[in-house]
Amino acid sequence: MTEQPVRITLARGEDRRIKGGHPWVFSNEIREIRGEKSAGATAEIYDAGGGFLGTGYYNPHSLIAARLLSRERTDIDTAAFFRERIGRAAELRHRLYPELATFRVVHGEGDFLPGLVVDRFGDWLSVQILTAGMERRREAIVAALVELFAPRGIIARNDVAVRGLEGLDERIEVLHGEIPETVEAVEHGLRFRVDLAGGQKTGHFLDQKENHLVLKGMAAGKRVLDCFCYSGSWGVHAASFGAAEVTCVDISERAAALARENAALNGVENLVRVEVCDAFERLRSLRHEGRRFDVVVLDPPAFVKSRKALKEAEKGYLTINRRGMELLEEGGYLITCSCSYHLGREPFRELLAQAARQAGRPMRLVEGRSQAPDHPVLLSVPETEYLKCFVLQAV
Repeated sequence: MTEQPVRITLARGEDRRIKGGHPWVFSNEIREIRGEKSAGATAEIYDAGGGFLGTGYYNPHSLIAARLLSRERTDIDTAAFFRERIGRAAELRHRLYPELATFRVVHGEGDFLPGLVVDRFGDWLSVQILTAGMERRREAIVAALVELFAPRGIIARNDVAVRGLEGLDERIEVLHGEIPETVEAVEHGLRFRVDLAGGQKTGHFLDQKENHLVLKGMAAGKRVLDCFCYSGSWGVHAASFGAAEVTCVDISERAAALARENAALNGVENLVRVEVCDAFERLRSLRHEGRRFDVVVLDPPAFVKSRKALKEAEKGYLTINRRGMELLEEGGYLITCSCSYHLGREPFRELLAQAARQAGRPMRLVEGRSQAPDHPVLLSVPETEYLKCFVLQAV
């Protein structure tokens, strides 16, 4: 090891989740800590009987006090470790998407790299380093990414509140090379401008790319409403699949400008109208105007940032889905999503049933979907699955 690891011993009976495959150790599960108690320090985890459980990193300032990276005694402080682990993750993506150069390379715990997210946009990488343990190993991570992908630029989108829980600041910085004003992503033959430095999250929502294909056939010749449209992925897909007209709504002028640019980039600017307004209010006013749509897409940002905020967030989801259902023509489709982990799949489905009752619209469940497979879900780590996408039909 390049440093003497912290030795963490769990309290009796607190090892069941870890032995079941979950990588998190909470502070109240620890009986004893020996060694340097610094943020991000390498740690070896043991059960109450002294049995070795794995190697990870420790943070005395976080409720999640330790995260495992390996079930073996491994040197996690080298570029070689990250090169092997990230390389394995990239190999999976190349098998899933042999023709694509845009995909999520690393999905945190889903790729056994808790605290790290890496998205690839051709020659550029956008990363999020979310924990003190990964921040401490940033140089090794960047070295591994440069060796594996030879990118022209790497940007860290570390402007996320979760870093505060780890005692880290929020910032955006270029870690390697240069980052242009926009780069380009290709999805199902469509081109999208991506604002790596100023866009949401890592710049583009790669988790919905499989779900966009639901619109094929459904949108042909139809009127489509895309609320919370961001850079227009749903709307541009709908137009490319033959929609008669598409209305996109987002509260951000910057996002709306990007959506207009993406519509023009794909030759569908005459079909796509982008409005800058609050989606909650626009859903209400469209009904008052007597407008109706054949397809309504609701893909809002996460309303639930913590379990404490769940009840208030549920009201928001209930409101937009009720209003979306009220705008549907008979036989029309609602594609509704939640990326809030704390709102589970079944509670979201129950909420949609409640929205249907309030709207007075019988709704048929066509299918339930999740995130794209380059955002892998581990059965032992339910937190790796966060995206819910339901397709409903007004009957």
